[in-house]
Amino acid sequence: MTGLDTNVLVRYVMQDDARQSARATWLIESFTGEEPGFVPLVTVLESVWVLSGSYGLGRAQVAAVLEGLLRSKELVVDRADLVAKALGRYRDAGADFADALIERIAVAAGCPVTMTFDAGAAKAAGMTLVP
Repeated sequence: MTGLDTNVLVRYVMQDDARQSARATWLIESFTGEEPGFVPLVTVLESVWVLSGSYGLGRAQVAAVLEGLLRSKELVVDRADLVAKALGRYRDAGADFADALIERIAVAAGCPVTMTFDAGAAKAAGMTLVP
């Protein structure tokens, strides 16, 4: 497997730099089910931040990118099960993706609760407010 950094994934998705996007496309489209690319969890998280913050993509557009990554047979997404669960809360409950992912990772690690000072994270991502 070959790991992918955020900038490669974003160039592939956004096709906004002729030279780098062409190279990212060549690389990503060279992967196969037998020799897949690997998308680390940090790359997933950074990609959501970059796509929504720097590029202004809406929630539905970002969700579609994540869904495409998860469906791909040519890419292996790190902790795909947790990314999919966080995506559900991001898409359906309006949670911040990072908050939803933090909460899902904590649950997978055996934490019955994830404490926060963020009321939005408590409401939409399933965390618990610090009293």
